[in-house]
Amino acid sequence: MTTATATPVLDYHSDRYKDAYSRINAIVIEGEQEAHDNYIDLAKLLPQHQEELTRLAKMEARHKKGFEACGRNLSVTPDMEFAKAFFEKLRANFQRALAEGKTATCLLIQALIIESFAIAAYNIYIPMADPFARKITESVVKDEYSHLNFGEIWLKEHFESVKGELEEANRANLPLVWKMLNQVEADAKVLGMEKDALVEDFMIQYSGALENIGFTTREIMKMSVYGLTGA
Repeated sequence: MTTATATPVLDYHSDRYKDAYSRINAIVIEGEQEAHDNYIDLAKLLPQHQEELTRLAKMEARHKKGFEACGRNLSVTPDMEFAKAFFEKLRANFQRALAEGKTATCLLIQALIIESFAIAAYNIYIPMADPFARKITESVVKDEYSHLNFGEIWLKEHFESVKGELEEANRANLPLVWKMLNQVEADAKVLGMEKDALVEDFMIQYSGALENIGFTTREIMKMSVYGLTGA
């Protein structure tokens, strides 16, 4: 990933940019809050990893503060009502899995889907960001890879016993990612972020995580199709 090749001509202080930014900024703020809460909840299912999960949650809280500062830097008020609705279905699925004690499903939603979504968005956003936001986002994305890694390690260690649950969780949750991307396509474009690039980067991150866990290339392709079709 490089940031030097892109030289976007964006008016960061135009009304159009700031209007779109109010929703995108809110999404990343709420996403970091969701991640914080999810890691705290995961500690209930994985008490032996409570120290590590608490550390990850604290990192997400710091990220949230960083993105709040990005909004203030542009004098933008984030549309948090929009952002809460944006994550509503993923949040509900996570909470349902938590209540049912489905650790693998919770990890797929948070440590794989949400973290891959965040990494993809940050990778595409960095070259287009204003200087203040670029510096903060570059720091955040490095942390997100470690969060993805936590989920990969646990799921790899328990792969054979949770493989079926992961396939089911993929079918239930991956279609939500495409709906979420469609929902913000227009706003992302205003910020210089193309949907095709976001989809490509997300699938690189997500497919790589699935491969690291133990899925074959054929299985990953099948899971990707199920996700796209909702089949």
